[in-house]
Amino acid sequence: MTTPPHALLALEDGTTWPGFGFGRIGETTGEVVFNTSMTGYQEVITDPSYHRQIVVMTAPQIGNIGTNPDDDESDRAWVAGFVVRELSPLASNYRNRQPLDDYLNERGVVSIMGLSTRALVKHIREQGAMRGALSSVNTDPQRLIEMARHSRDMNGADLAREVTCDEPYHWTEPVKAEWYVEEVGRLEGWKVDRLDAPTSQPHNLSTEQPQLHIVAYDFGIKRNILRLMAAHGCRVTVVPANTKADDVLAMQPDGIFLSNGPGDPAACTYAIEATRQLLGQVPVFGICLGHQILGLALGGSTYKMKFGHRGGNQPVLANERVEISSHNHGFAVQAGSLPHGIEVTHVNLNDGCVEGLRASGLRAFSVQYHPEASPGPHDANYLFDEFMTAVRTASTTSPALNNVV
Repeated sequence: MTTPPHALLALEDGTTWPGFGFGRIGETTGEVVFNTSMTGYQEVITDPSYHRQIVVMTAPQIGNIGTNPDDDESDRAWVAGFVVRELSPLASNYRNRQPLDDYLNERGVVSIMGLSTRALVKHIREQGAMRGALSSVNTDPQRLIEMARHSRDMNGADLAREVTCDEPYHWTEPVKAEWYVEEVGRLEGWKVDRLDAPTSQPHNLSTEQPQLHIVAYDFGIKRNILRLMAAHGCRVTVVPANTKADDVLAMQPDGIFLSNGPGDPAACTYAIEATRQLLGQVPVFGICLGHQILGLALGGSTYKMKFGHRGGNQPVLANERVEISSHNHGFAVQAGSLPHGIEVTHVNLNDGCVEGLRASGLRAFSVQYHPEASPGPHDANYLFDEFMTAVRTASTTSPALNNVV
């Protein structure tokens, strides 16, 4: 067995964290953040919301179920770097197709193992997320500290432009039934991939023409969001982040979706303006960055959090019910900045930050967390049902909103 090379993670505050390199041998920079999910490392790696971030996983061992094509949330790895306590020497899962080490190497993700992730996460919680540099080719501490200090700051960074699609496209693949086996009762009437479908190509059970047309803004959209909307019988058109409101309305949508994504929401001025023009035209649903953009379009403001929320176990209070939810955000909507008439619907029970809002008069609502999970629990799947109800109600009561498919 080849001995892994020495590697070093250096933070802009001058602290250094030695370990051993794996994945792609090289060097990288990014904002160092941590994720508390016990599972779902492949979904984290391929989530565009982690663009330009070095992700520290808090679970002590990563890689023990390997990787497979079905669990990718986009067509590439987006994390700037990957940090684990221990890389599992075995990958034991019937769905495994490739060890994590090889998967990261092929996708160009510089990674480090063997350091104390517990101490590193404690440091980030106390000092806040900060810029870092990671190298497995040149571990000179002072060089890496300076590299970290001169790397890109997340404040003011418009990263949605860097992860969005180049041109519009249609999405038709629904969720796979086995992913939601614990909710099989709720799947009645959904369009799903069957367990006995051929594995060589996607298989859509339904041959019906979808009745609703959703236009989804791609600020860094995850595939499971699209799968869930397709499973609800929607025809989904995904458009680039800078698509103008008039161009979207020309597509005759029944509803607008604002996706998750990376970076500072206040820097996405084009998306804020487009959302402002779309409000009141058709129902709007936003997730994560889309939630922040909706808040800004409604007249609110956003702020950068100390270390953010990233993981699959965050408690959120919604309608006197606690949901355990999946999160990935470093910015949040300032509650006191929202104008009169905008309702805060969801609140994080750990720190009180705004996790959801609603503008009933404009048929718009959003959540800061990820109801589509992948990874994470499915407590908040009902939000997609609410969006579909709002879209169907609008399309049947307002002729101007009807979409002829």
